[in-house]
Amino acid sequence: MKSDKYQKRFYREWVKAPDLCHAQIMVQETDMHILTDKPIDENSVEERIRFYRRQIESYIQKDRRFLTSLKPIAVELKAPLIVRTMAAAAQKANVGPMAAVAGVLAQRIGSHLLKKGYEEVVIENGGDIFLKIKKPRVIALYAGKSKFSRKLRVKIKPQDSPLGICTSSSTVGHSLSFGQADAAVIFSKNASLADAVATASANRVKKKKDLSAAISFARTVKGVTAALIIYKNNLASWGKIEFI
Repeated sequence: MKSDKYQKRFYREWVKAPDLCHAQIMVQETDMHILTDKPIDENSVEERIRFYRRQIESYIQKDRRFLTSLKPIAVELKAPLIVRTMAAAAQKANVGPMAAVAGVLAQRIGSHLLKKGYEEVVIENGGDIFLKIKKPRVIALYAGKSKFSRKLRVKIKPQDSPLGICTSSSTVGHSLSFGQADAAVIFSKNASLADAVATASANRVKKKKDLSAAISFARTVKGVTAALIIYKNNLASWGKIEFI
């Protein structure tokens, strides 16, 4: 779950992708960094973000629990698809539905651009990423004061995309976390699921000994393809992750 307090995305200054077009679009709490193989119509994308936000906000007006609950809740069968997607991800991760909001918005906007004919799309929304790439890309991990921060990099291959890569942290950013993980990174084709499971995994880490259990939890969630969790100067991982 995210607060409405804005924090500058300082890590965007480190992004090096000169072969892609860059754009930043902000709509209230949503702040997206969008990288594509050709320029986007920023007004059109902003309207698309507003469209999805209106669907979520309208549902919250009907059921306040969708915003505030820290546990899964049932939603109406006729609820918008984006609302049902968030609720389904929350159910699998055993967290509140808003834990999936950044991931689901990143994937919705990424999918929208792919349907418009873009061949390479990277959407970063508050540290949560959805990407479809044509050549290998490298993602650096930021984990606060951990020795791994900015030194640990992961290579993503085109054949593994589209892919969601979502991060939750109790020491970096404004996400609500009940753990002490510096970074819990989850990989999944479903970015909303990756976002929710990242929150749930980070919540489980309060000490070094909790890393194993948190990784084991992430492995049990169908749809999760890999997990990486950092606690101070300790790291645990599972799945197909290529470190460089």
